[in-house]
Amino acid sequence: MLIVGIAGGTGSGKTTVVEKIIEKLPEGEVVIMPQDSYYKDNSHLPIEQRQEINFDHPGSIEFSLLINHLKKLKNGEIIKMPIYSYLTCIRADETIKLQPKHVVIVEGIMILTDKKLREMIDIKVFVDADADDRLARVIKRDIIERGRSVDKVLERYEKTVKPMHLQFIEPSKRFADIIVPQGGDNKVAINILTSIIERNLSRSSDKLQI
Repeated sequence: MLIVGIAGGTGSGKTTVVEKIIEKLPEGEVVIMPQDSYYKDNSHLPIEQRQEINFDHPGSIEFSLLINHLKKLKNGEIIKMPIYSYLTCIRADETIKLQPKHVVIVEGIMILTDKKLREMIDIKVFVDADADDRLARVIKRDIIERGRSVDKVLERYEKTVKPMHLQFIEPSKRFADIIVPQGGDNKVAINILTSIIERNLSRSSDKLQI
């Protein structure tokens, strides 16, 4: 099993990069584990407090569960991945069953901030994008997908997203094996990354090639 970690700031284009990689790989070879599924359950808090949670701080993620699930997949076990709602800020009662595959892609803003998780990742990728471009995508996404107002999005950006990016996410770029500028628009970088994944899948040796 090859574990690929794709990190980068909020709105950097990580999801687009993942989608384009999947398009180029054989069908049924890849399983996706979004970091967002592993936000801690906050059902014990009133909705007002849940909406004020700093989702851009590593402490908001249950890394221990994510790592445990990765280990189980590597051991050939089926896992039940949580479903997290940004509207209610709690986990759903339902889960998603994931089967072990040849490639596991772990995607999220903070996956390179945790040392134990980094040590499990074979290929570490950081998707880089200009801050203004990221902000524009965040505004559009949070309004459409998460039901937030423009004022609320901008307030959150200044209060948590920007400072947390500078404190935790941007410094984690130094752990990356590959940096992808311009997100999903960088066809050359995506082709190179896909070729690396394909080459490692086809090799009989356990030694990783970058």
